[in-house]
Amino acid sequence: MKYIFEVTIKPGHSAEEYADAWVRASELIQRAPGALGTELHRKIGEPDKLIAIAQWQSKAHRDAMETNHDPAIESIIKSAAPFVEIRSLGGYEDPEWVVKPPGEK
Repeated sequence: MKYIFEVTIKPGHSAEEYADAWVRASELIQRAPGALGTELHRKIGEPDKLIAIAQWQSKAHRDAMETNHDPAIESIIKSAAPFVEIRSLGGYEDPEWVVKPPGEK
């Protein structure tokens, strides 16, 4: 499953500031059982808008990580809070099947 957030950088701050905190938090989160990676993308034409995507084996794995919340992760997230607005776009199940053009992997 994928868990997706929209991140808006507040005026006077930069996406790079958030990316620093995001990398530090992601390194800790990715140690949790079932974590399959994270990505951070900048929106085309809107450099202060990002999308963060975390991939998990299942919703149960992500919920377990949240339940066993690491204070270090919470501290990193709180340190970034003053200069970003984060909106959850929700959790999305992996598709049961994927259609791709011939020759694409």
